[in-house]
Amino acid sequence: MVSYNGTNVAAWPLFLCFEFSHLNFSIAPAQRNGTCKMSAVMESVKVGLPAVKVVIADDDPLIRLDLRQCLEALGASVLAEAEDGRQAVALTRTLRPDLVILDIMMPQMDGLEVARVLRGESSAAVMLLSGYAEEDMVAQADSAGVLAYLRKPFRAEDLGPAIAIALGRHRERQALEADVEDLREKMEARKIVGRAKALLMERYNLTEREAFHRIQAQSQNLQKPAHEIAQAIITASELGL
Repeated sequence: MVSYNGTNVAAWPLFLCFEFSHLNFSIAPAQRNGTCKMSAVMESVKVGLPAVKVVIADDDPLIRLDLRQCLEALGASVLAEAEDGRQAVALTRTLRPDLVILDIMMPQMDGLEVARVLRGESSAAVMLLSGYAEEDMVAQADSAGVLAYLRKPFRAEDLGPAIAIALGRHRERQALEADVEDLREKMEARKIVGRAKALLMERYNLTEREAFHRIQAQSQNLQKPAHEIAQAIITASELGL
């Protein structure tokens, strides 16, 4: 669980990343004059990002500079900056960051398309930073795998909580996907053992229990998983052995 001031921020809906001023973060207002002032970050934001590796993608060099200053003030490491979508994908694949912060409107590939590509590769948490806040755009971002959404012009004190949400959701999604894959493998193993039991029952006139005990005994003797023994039985049967 990722928490912010004692609250589980990973469970917040996506749209809460739009504006944090109405939430009880105990955050003092900070003024932005086009750059991220260290004092504003250190005084207003209680979220640190030590060891978090980030790739920034925005076609506006001033936005990239502002983001870099804010992220570094929070303790994050900015690995690289991209000025278009294709470059963002290439840098993410090469550098393997923890987080990619994307603008929506970029040359080559827009931010939503980049997010879909990265989501398919499960390579990094994705956060959008954009001036677009229409409901349809938010829905598209959600379906593309975006984990947090921050509006331009962003405030320095909003960046840390938004990143905490994105990273927390990414970890939870990875854990869920690992659980699903583990379940899939277990179900496949059970199917293989079931096929092997049926073959043994037919060939040696065994009961289901006897067939399973034979597979289990061989598994223990050879110190191999039961489904590998079962697969060997199936293969031998297919070869006529």
